[in-house]
Amino acid sequence: MTLLLNKTTDQRIVHHGTWEQFELLRKGFSGSPGVRLSYYEGIIEILMPGQDHESFARVLGYLVTTFLVEQGIFFKPTGAMTQEKSGVVSAQADESFCIGSVKPIPDLSIEVVFTSGGISKLERYQALGVSEVWFWEDGLLQLYHLQDGSYQLIEHSQLPGLRSLDLDVLRRCILMAETDAGEAIRAFRREIEG
Repeated sequence: MTLLLNKTTDQRIVHHGTWEQFELLRKGFSGSPGVRLSYYEGIIEILMPGQDHESFARVLGYLVTTFLVEQGIFFKPTGAMTQEKSGVVSAQADESFCIGSVKPIPDLSIEVVFTSGGISKLERYQALGVSEVWFWEDGLLQLYHLQDGSYQLIEHSQLPGLRSLDLDVLRRCILMAETDAGEAIRAFRREIEG
C-alpha cells in the first residue's frame, strides 16, 4: 500500500471496528512508515502526522532526553513504539520513555495534538497503565499523572528524574524551536546547566 501524504498537516481517519479489523489494517499499513494506528473500545484511528507535528514531537523528545541525561537518570527512549494490551487497546505516542528501568509499557507518553484527540486519548493510556501522559497543544503543555486509577492534571511531573524539570523553561524552548530548533536546544541546555 502506498500513501501520498500532505507533508505539512496531519491526516487523520477514524473508523469504528473490531480488534480483528484493526489487526488487518495494521497488516495493510505495515510497509507505510510514519503511519500510526491506535485502537480502543471499537474506535480505530489512523494518523499520518504532518511536518509540524513531527517537528514539535522530536524537539520535545530531545529536550526531555537532554534533561534526563543532565540529571544522570537511567532512561530508555521508546519513541513511537506500539503500546498494547492485545484485544483491548493499542496506542503509539509521539514520544515515550521508560525511566529508572526498562518496562513493557513506558512510564511517560508524550502526545503532540494538531488535528484532534487530545486528552480524550487519556482513556487509552489509562487502560495501558502509563504513569504519565503529556500533551502539547496550541503552545500549551499539560501533564497528567495516573493516580488511584485515573489521571489527574498536575503542575510538575511526578516521575523520578523529571520532578525538578522547570516546565516554563521547557514550554519556552519548545515555542522557540518553531523558528530555530538549534537555538531552542542551546537555550534549554543553558537553563538546565545554570
